[in-house]
Amino acid sequence: MTIAVFTFSLLGAMALGMPIAFALIVCGVALMSTIDMFDAQIVAQNIINGADSFPLMAIPFFMLAGEIMNKGGLAKRIVNVALVAVGHFRGGLGYVTILASCILASLSGSAAADAAALAALLVPMMVAAGHKKSYAAGLVAAGGIIAPVIPPSIGFVIFGVAAGVSISKLFLAGIVPGLMLGAGLCLAWAWVVRRENLTPPPRASLSEIMKAVVDGFWALMLPVIIVVGLRFGIFTPTEAAVVVAVYSLFVATCIYRELKLSQLYEIFVSSAVTTSIVMFLVAAALVSSWLITVSEISAQVVTLLKPFMGNNTLLMLAIMVVVVIVGTALDMTPTILILTPILMPIVKAAGIDPVYFGVLFIINNSIGLITPPVGIVLNVVCGVSRISMEDIIKGVWPFMIAQLIVLFAMVLFPGLVTIPAKWFGG
Repeated sequence: MTIAVFTFSLLGAMALGMPIAFALIVCGVALMSTIDMFDAQIVAQNIINGADSFPLMAIPFFMLAGEIMNKGGLAKRIVNVALVAVGHFRGGLGYVTILASCILASLSGSAAADAAALAALLVPMMVAAGHKKSYAAGLVAAGGIIAPVIPPSIGFVIFGVAAGVSISKLFLAGIVPGLMLGAGLCLAWAWVVRRENLTPPPRASLSEIMKAVVDGFWALMLPVIIVVGLRFGIFTPTEAAVVVAVYSLFVATCIYRELKLSQLYEIFVSSAVTTSIVMFLVAAALVSSWLITVSEISAQVVTLLKPFMGNNTLLMLAIMVVVVIVGTALDMTPTILILTPILMPIVKAAGIDPVYFGVLFIINNSIGLITPPVGIVLNVVCGVSRISMEDIIKGVWPFMIAQLIVLFAMVLFPGLVTIPAKWFGG
């Protein structure tokens, strides 16, 4: 009964056009009424407690850092380094996109921000080189979703808080899987361009390579600072977010000098607006999350999944399929906030490593950012590249399939995640 109330109240509120945050509160109130314990004070208290979290302080700083990087010249220099490194290969601009996506992912943690920056810089270049615009835009979108997997990751911060899992361990465990997603995109791009008869640009000279690396040195140092700092316990993920924001601001204003002080107000406002949306979602989700626990919905779902409980691989496959389906209709943040309190008891009961599950869960949610009809990253790239949704869907499917193959390979072979996680995590 409670599962039906939870599902239909949430979907019903969304169907009426209600924002996700308010739909989550309505869902929580419906559950409270069903178990006869409605109290407005409980709703208000859970909303306040949902936002009152030190680890969540990482979100506004990562948002701010992403804005600064895009407008302060760091993203542009990353693309230039990738261009001189792999631009001379057949279909080289595609590999530039993938390499730049991986490097940018280690700077901002925001899929939408990375995709927007790369779409503005690289889609026109790829079209001018003779590549189909649909495939160019699709590759940029697919590359953008690597951002929530390679640290620093806003998705890992939200999941870590919701699931009570170490954010530092999630960050370090996401490095190799994120690079594997990039490798999958390389294979998919090689398949896409195999029939194209395009002349790649000439190989960059050693002096050009050195000039690009020197110019991008300060941007390239940021992921090194983050990984080393987290690995050796120099700072927490929340402190890392502050380091990223301050470092980006210093580099953009004092070294590259592409960010003017007059632009800071606009950047701060934009970051604050985006942060407020995410934080209100997190706060509202705690209402339904608390009610999910009180009404024992998780226990009921565990009972439903008992046939899979004897085989962790089958259980993970079943969970990943469910998340893929949910990801076609919901954005990443609400999916994490809604499903985490339901799925974590199942994961713990089955004896699955929460960090391993968290990495796969975030990868799955990231892929949801490029699945229609919602596909937030698809919409961002559509707007920046001025391409229709129909065309970008045609262009993104080979890359989305490649990333799904990588995801399910990690389900079948957990060592692809757990072994590298031990390398980085110690």
